[in-house]
Amino acid sequence: MDLCLVKVFLPLEEEPNIRQLLSSYPWLETESIFKSQQQLLVNILLEEEQVETVVKDLKQKFPHLEDWQLLSLPVATKPTHINVESPQSAGKDNSVGRQEVYTQIAEGIRLDSTEISLVILATTIAAIGLIQNSQVVIIGAMVIAPLLKPNMALGVATTFGDLSLAIRTIKVGLIEISISLLLSILFGMFVSVDLGMNEIATRTSVQLSDVILAFASGVAGAISLTVGEQKAVVGVMVSVALLPPLVVLGMLIGSGLWSSAVETAVLVSTNIVCLNLAAIATFWLRDIRPQRWGQKFQASKITGLATTFWLVILVLLVSVIFMFQFNEAKANPIFSAIFGR
Repeated sequence: MDLCLVKVFLPLEEEPNIRQLLSSYPWLETESIFKSQQQLLVNILLEEEQVETVVKDLKQKFPHLEDWQLLSLPVATKPTHINVESPQSAGKDNSVGRQEVYTQIAEGIRLDSTEISLVILATTIAAIGLIQNSQVVIIGAMVIAPLLKPNMALGVATTFGDLSLAIRTIKVGLIEISISLLLSILFGMFVSVDLGMNEIATRTSVQLSDVILAFASGVAGAISLTVGEQKAVVGVMVSVALLPPLVVLGMLIGSGLWSSAVETAVLVSTNIVCLNLAAIATFWLRDIRPQRWGQKFQASKITGLATTFWLVILVLLVSVIFMFQFNEAKANPIFSAIFGR
């Protein structure tokens, strides 16, 4: 990991502004501010690829200053006294560090032509696989579906307490889901949906086992980022819990099959909630979060609020799932014979 030491000289009265700016970077390795009688000396240790971002922000933050100076120096090795690991985290096998996980996620969350193309292609392939009742074709769609990053990025943003990254991630995720859903609705308007096909029928009902599948997929996706596993393999595990039912939902809506669409919508919602809960839990347990006290407190508070929010929604969804299963049981002749209905 190549590090740089950025030195910034500012007037004394700019201390509150520079502290505010530095507090917005949860991924900084370390920073220090020294005062003299005439100016501030700010030392910022960060990864080389983050220097351009910080310099740009500094120029935007202090555009009115003509006499401030900035130096960027390469650092061959990271000092051992900086950002010392706690005893609890020192024994953990994190082959990918906190900063690398954050940087990888933050830089990967963008909505460009490539991402949009992958969403369109994955949705199209999945729809064809569902129509043909071909599990192989559906798996092909899962491989290229770019649904791993938004779910994992939201988990990282939550454990780091980074609201700006969370907002950006939610926007990207909602746009990708909307594109896939709208395209699926178009397919459903022009192609008849056979509810008897196995690949469609299995996604028009929701079971408690689907909750476990989504949670396991989220854990797998989060672990892959912290230990450097191949993203393609884990991408399949995450996509299996989200892409196919999302496409089925759109096709059912397009075909006007509202009764089946309701249960599929619950399945999609359950998957999204479980993926995010699993990601938050995994990153938290693997200590992928800020280590400085101020940021650690803020991140803990945001993580607690987000976890509570997801858990409340999950409880509501599980209640709906139980209701669906109870109604299915009532329709069973054996149930009617036992209870006399």
